[in-house]
Amino acid sequence: MAANPGQEIERLRAEIQRHDHLYYVKATPEISDREYDRLIEQLRALESKHPELITPDSPTQRVGDQPVEGFEHVAHAVPMLSIDNTYDETQLREFDARVAKGLDGRPYRYMVDPKVDGVAVSLRYEEGRLVLAASRGDGVTGDRITHTARTVRSVPLRLQGKNLPRVCEVRGEIFWPKDDFAHYNTARAAAGEETFKNPRNATAGTLKQLDPRKIADRNLRFVAHGFGQVEPLQAHRASELFDQFTEWGIPVNPERTIAETVDDVVALCHEWETKRYELEYETDGLVIKVDSLDQRDILGATSKYPRWCIAFKFAAEQAESRLLRVDFQVGKLGTITPRAVMEPVLLAGTTVQHASLHNFDQVRRLDVRVSDTVIIEKAGEIIPQVVRVVGEKRPKDAKEIRPPQKCPACGGEVMQDEGGVYVRCINPGCIAQRKERLIYFCGRDQMDIEGAGQALIEQLVDHELVRDCADLFLLPKHRAAVEGLVFNHERVVKGQTKTIHVEFGAKRTDALFEALEAAKKQPLARLLAAMNIRHVGGATAELLAEHFETLEKIADASEEELTEVEGVGTEVAGSIRKFFASKDGRKLIDRLADAGVNMCQPKKQAAKDGPFAGMTVVVTGTLDSLSRKEAEDLIKSLGGKAAGSVSGKTGLVVVGDSPGSKAEKARSLGVETVNEAEFLRRAGRR
Repeated sequence: MAANPGQEIERLRAEIQRHDHLYYVKATPEISDREYDRLIEQLRALESKHPELITPDSPTQRVGDQPVEGFEHVAHAVPMLSIDNTYDETQLREFDARVAKGLDGRPYRYMVDPKVDGVAVSLRYEEGRLVLAASRGDGVTGDRITHTARTVRSVPLRLQGKNLPRVCEVRGEIFWPKDDFAHYNTARAAAGEETFKNPRNATAGTLKQLDPRKIADRNLRFVAHGFGQVEPLQAHRASELFDQFTEWGIPVNPERTIAETVDDVVALCHEWETKRYELEYETDGLVIKVDSLDQRDILGATSKYPRWCIAFKFAAEQAESRLLRVDFQVGKLGTITPRAVMEPVLLAGTTVQHASLHNFDQVRRLDVRVSDTVIIEKAGEIIPQVVRVVGEKRPKDAKEIRPPQKCPACGGEVMQDEGGVYVRCINPGCIAQRKERLIYFCGRDQMDIEGAGQALIEQLVDHELVRDCADLFLLPKHRAAVEGLVFNHERVVKGQTKTIHVEFGAKRTDALFEALEAAKKQPLARLLAAMNIRHVGGATAELLAEHFETLEKIADASEEELTEVEGVGTEVAGSIRKFFASKDGRKLIDRLADAGVNMCQPKKQAAKDGPFAGMTVVVTGTLDSLSRKEAEDLIKSLGGKAAGSVSGKTGLVVVGDSPGSKAEKARSLGVETVNEAEFLRRAGRR
């Protein structure tokens, strides 16, 4: 007798859930990916015949049919605090001494696991079902990202097993495995699309997508490392709770271990200094937590950090190599930057051949020369840079590095900034500048034209299909030429590197044209920031758009009128005036208008009673709980104006870690400065 459809659907769901548990939690898969996909297909076919039996926690419902409208702020049931950092053995032992003192001689032990370099999220389960996924945000409130978290196959949609808690709030990291990230980037590059800079930032951007259908194939992963509200909580130690997580189908870090003493912790730190590169994810340290939950309560927390937990950060790995030559790269505003080309060397788990020298003042400070032996390290584990020269190994024929006398890209005239450190190509028609300006114009924080990355832009310029940003919107007239663009992609086949030729094709062309059409509707501030006007970034563009409302009014404004905008000084005003007074600037505006690009931005209704109402606020340095954009968005939502420079009109400067000259200027002008904690308190986030 044929199985009841409802029973067969439940059987398939249980079978799929079992295989998810075997794959993501136990790491002991029993079936191939194809067999797994076949189970999904069978379930989807049955559900399509019986749509009344579809439930939100069905494996077929991981990807929604429609994008969400926007991100809703949600409060965490238990705040997601930051973790304090330590960088050497002495500081680690000082932390242990504080723990011992706080516990007044009671015995204790630590749970230690690698610090996953992903995006912190909170998953809330009620009666075993996933009801909410939220980003960390400022630790008190975050964004609802349930629609994207559901696309992560290692995130259980429904917990399994017995004795499930009524509420279970799991904290962890969503990350992009290194190999999967590399394969995805390779495919994007081969298709002429912009590649992602690093796995963490790419993961953060993925989780901020409004349409889950666009990111379901990125193979993100989730791993739990903590918890919030759990009711009832039937564990006395974190390690016991994590064992329960495993039983319930929640992935936990298989590398976690128990350390009985601080000496054991120190030994683990030394062991993981090199072992970390074997992991499938990026990591920059270990997290050390008191295992007993009762003892965690005794130790408590400061306003920012738990006293029972600390992160040991690995030192930036350094490597030694020989400088073969220096290339000169030309930026979107003509800035010429020296880049070291070295003998390939293994650094932080990857082979490195290029490193930043920043500018020619840095070259002089380091006294670096061609043929020198140099020490390189990765800044923030991402960008390789030369940090010093091994002087005793300098050969007699080492050559000084001098700024170029002509532009390396176009051969045009170069000049050094007056009183500055940068050498610039002053030819606005320079092909390298044109490419970089177009890449910037299409970027995510500017016009956000998906698919228009570096490889595609270079092809479009080289084939004379595009000369400036207005030409991008005329590409539909050249559809056949765009479809026929060929990208070379290197692939290793049976140990040999082969070059594969890939056409851009009809499907990617359709997607590009859709993205261009969507970009026409971007607000004026985005367009203004994308136009490569010197000194005009996102914050300044927002202020100008809010003040003038149309691009025509900005273009017609005098320098005096421009400086009436809070945050716009004489140097910025002069740069804006110069751009719009030029023949090329005016022509570009007319061509963008003819292409149907939006050039208006109505004033927003500012919150009249917000804590920053009528105030211009500048953020400088790095904040721990918010990105720069998130902080500026918060300021605007509370009635303030977010500016990029400090002046006498500035009302408040928020000072984060490693602030620049803006903090000093604020103090010299008598402008109030506050730290991150005070800023969040005034914003009502503490």
